[in-house]
Amino acid sequence: MATGEEEQEKTYIWEGDYERTWEAIKEDESGSLQAVVDDILHRAKRRRLLDRPINVRLGMMRHLYVILDMSKSMEEQDLKPSRLASAVKLMEHFIEEYFDQNPISQIGILTTSNKRCERLTELGGNPKRHIAALQKMLDRSCENEPSLQNSLELAANNLRHMPGHASREILIILGSLTTCDPGNIHDTIQAMKELNIRCSVIGLSAEVRVCRKLSDVTQGTYGIILDEPHFKDLLLEHVTPPPANANTESSLIRMGFPQHLIHTEKNKVEKPSMCMCHLDSKGSQGFSTTGYFCPQCRSKYCELPVECKACGLTLVSAPHLARSFHHLFPLDTFEELSVSDIDAADDRFCFACQVELQEQTVYRCPRCKKLFCLDCELFIHDSLHTCPGCTSSRPKQTTTTT
Repeated sequence: MATGEEEQEKTYIWEGDYERTWEAIKEDESGSLQAVVDDILHRAKRRRLLDRPINVRLGMMRHLYVILDMSKSMEEQDLKPSRLASAVKLMEHFIEEYFDQNPISQIGILTTSNKRCERLTELGGNPKRHIAALQKMLDRSCENEPSLQNSLELAANNLRHMPGHASREILIILGSLTTCDPGNIHDTIQAMKELNIRCSVIGLSAEVRVCRKLSDVTQGTYGIILDEPHFKDLLLEHVTPPPANANTESSLIRMGFPQHLIHTEKNKVEKPSMCMCHLDSKGSQGFSTTGYFCPQCRSKYCELPVECKACGLTLVSAPHLARSFHHLFPLDTFEELSVSDIDAADDRFCFACQVELQEQTVYRCPRCKKLFCLDCELFIHDSLHTCPGCTSSRPKQTTTTT
């Protein structure tokens, strides 16, 4: 009998991981489920904020290659209107958020189909160029199988030359369950680890063993989407810089702050010239009279941030550098309070939007003790990165007389 009871207690692995969501839903005193639903939505909004690492060194200067699957599996219509159309739409939003939160970082896009990998855009800091290239992908046809190994090696050939203090990352959006590779992919995975390249995968179908190993060995993440909103959440997780590895170099970086000039000398006649970033291109893009000129060697570039190809100086703009400081000095997490815990003497209005606090949960800054609603609290931590209450109130200065 004991053996029979032990067999009944055993469950499948998927049953052990299954969440009994119906047990968390309970009626209130009036028999309504609205309070439980509101609490679930409330927790879902703050999940990304609560999952952020605290007191962890982050890689501010990021170099990220996104590998987009263009195989036949991307024509599936489980995401409307198709996997490819959904991925391109969410990628456009991801690129805008990426550069908003990482202004001194760069991104590049690769595509894999027909057992090959092609470079769609080079590493760069211009979101409009990447988004325009992505929109053209909708007119291309999806072919055969992807090649994970060829994609990793092409991305690694560009990332291996990045400086040691910068973060090297690869994000793979994979819809296929197979990969056609010319060699042993396990050797490529080991090479990614040795080059200190963090590889993460977002799967659009089921989990693939080789992708799990790739993400585990390189300390990346691996997620399988449930629907389009979950796909968006998995993408936005890669907006925040990842924790820096222990072997990441620490060094002082010389930076140049070029101004956007028409020409290098005021008394010189305006003449068009080719910028260094489009020097190898066959088209006329980059051939103009305007640009950013390196303060050290006077080389011309059409976008920032970039590393000067002539003298190696990192070229950024001062606003970009200032906006990156919120990763070094993140805003403190606000205290979560119930409306009933607020003193009667306190003003029950959100300090930011001046709307009366109607929800059961409010947030208070631990420094200035101002109250905020959920939407303003998320906006402050995701976009503003500074507390309006702290910046509007200055400490009183006491004057002493002798």
